[in-house]
Amino acid sequence: MPRTTIGIIGGSGVYDIKGLDGATWRTVNGPWGAPSDQILTGGLNGVDMAFLPRHGRGHVHTPSTVPYRANIDALKRLGVTDIISVSACGSFREDMPPGDFVIVDQFIDRTFAREKSFFGTGCVAHVSVAHPTCTRLGDILSAAAKTADITAHRGGTYLAMEGPQFSSVAESRMYRAWGCDVIGMTNMPEAKLAREAEICYASVAMITDFDSWHPDHGAVDISDIIATLGANSANARSLISQLPTLLGGTRVDCPCGCDRALDHAVMTAPDKRDPALVKKLDAVAGRVL
Repeated sequence: MPRTTIGIIGGSGVYDIKGLDGATWRTVNGPWGAPSDQILTGGLNGVDMAFLPRHGRGHVHTPSTVPYRANIDALKRLGVTDIISVSACGSFREDMPPGDFVIVDQFIDRTFAREKSFFGTGCVAHVSVAHPTCTRLGDILSAAAKTADITAHRGGTYLAMEGPQFSSVAESRMYRAWGCDVIGMTNMPEAKLAREAEICYASVAMITDFDSWHPDHGAVDISDIIATLGANSANARSLISQLPTLLGGTRVDCPCGCDRALDHAVMTAPDKRDPALVKKLDAVAGRVL
């Protein structure tokens, strides 16, 4: 039976976890360029884990310059079967205050300056992101949060904005009127690329502020965000430490079909496929190509 390998894409303050056996920072080379940083690999409670700092250690990448394709490709090359995305976000809801977590299940993608697919001219594919996160992983995260005594809301819509600036008041009010729950800058195209790579993906949004819509809080204050981020990061590490036991070391087929997303997605006829692009897709789509 295949083995579970948990990949953690950590936002600010969530780069590693204590107690990782055989912890080693590894350089992973791939055809999509260099990932954000080296990847910390090791084992926890008998389950392989890989930690990737999304912005790079020292926070060197903006949300727009994060090499999303290289990151997902690198995790796929390491055999990652399940990705947990951890990132800071703002809240549009009074009942989701700073310090709470949201286990995201939907996205509205408002980014525009990023490459959003591994596929393209010479090898076209269309995957479904109607349900962009893995329900199985979301349920496991919910159970982990309960064990760690973390307030985590199961389900929520994440508005992905380009950044790096925060929202205007008018934008914040509009996104809230759309029914969005939280806002961030990094989960897209990350979730789309994970689906193309047939890796189960779940998102933990750590609330740091009320964005700019809130009449009592006004503009986002970076100092307040950093203060909340410290507590959130500690809770995130506690949540992550529960995952190996809950996921288990033996990998089973995903009931949501995340690990078979490319079964009927590739549209380009075999004799029309660009050999150079097919070569770049060896890790991401080798199963079907």
